[in-house]
Amino acid sequence: MDNNLYDVIIIGSGPSGLTAAIYTTRANLKTLVIGGRAWGGQLMLTTEVENFPGFAEGIKGPDLMNAMRKQAEHHGAQILEVNYTRLQTPERSDGGQESGNFDAKPFSIITDDDKTYKTKTVIVATGADTKWLDVKGEKEKIGRGISSCAPCDGVFYRGKNVIVVGGGDSAMEEALVMTKFANMVTLIHRRDSFRASEIMQKRVKENPKIKIIYNTEVVEVLGDVKVTGVKIKNNKTNEISEMPIDGIFVAVGHMPNSAIFEGIDKDEKGFIKVYDHTKTNIEGVFVAGDVHDATYKQAVTAAGFGCMAALEVEKYLMDQG
Repeated sequence: MDNNLYDVIIIGSGPSGLTAAIYTTRANLKTLVIGGRAWGGQLMLTTEVENFPGFAEGIKGPDLMNAMRKQAEHHGAQILEVNYTRLQTPERSDGGQESGNFDAKPFSIITDDDKTYKTKTVIVATGADTKWLDVKGEKEKIGRGISSCAPCDGVFYRGKNVIVVGGGDSAMEEALVMTKFANMVTLIHRRDSFRASEIMQKRVKENPKIKIIYNTEVVEVLGDVKVTGVKIKNNKTNEISEMPIDGIFVAVGHMPNSAIFEGIDKDEKGFIKVYDHTKTNIEGVFVAGDVHDATYKQAVTAAGFGCMAALEVEKYLMDQG
């Protein structure tokens, strides 16, 4: 038996990846987590998490991820803070090279420190990154007045004034959620019409707490430590003005971290396709969390998908004998 062969390698260390690791190790499967140089996923950028079960008074995002990591390690998971880069490219009999697309088994995973790890199965749990506005003053205020999740952070803006940036269904949903908390919600969109569904647009336009500004872009976030306002630009007149606000909810989309995985089926937006619960089109490769979930995008659902993927891995290995 190859002592260097893992039963499962989990790529990603957010709620889905670490939950999967807890389950695989408790099933006595030799587990390696390729956690990434910036391990922990998007919750590492979140201040208070109040909607994850078990924490009546909430918990800071990094504290929650550290607790998950300790639990996975307690049960025997090995966690490396390195990045997945590629699969080892197998040589052909004619001396050429095959593409590194999960053709060869056991799978050979190469990390960014040029080390190779072999495994019987893989769980892809690399998550998705929020598309931010990429404007001056934004990066340092993420989690300090800038959010991408109204259901997660809306409660912190009771009685305050916020803006939502975007024009799709996600932006409509964010704006509607924020009307439950904020005093006023301003929806800013860079075009003269929304791309959201008609029903969502109707709900937004009929809500008296939502103000809509078209043909406008945020060009700078104001404030020293936290958000105090924004500079906005009318892209028809090029007029720039300042708007005092307490919070910004960015809803211009998510980018699943899937491009590095060749040979795995993805949809038109890059989310990994799922067949029969958590299976991909590649035998022995499973997926969990926001890298395939374009709908819910919650820590608790990501954890649930991690559990499902781990149980599927356990069943798959048992069936393989």
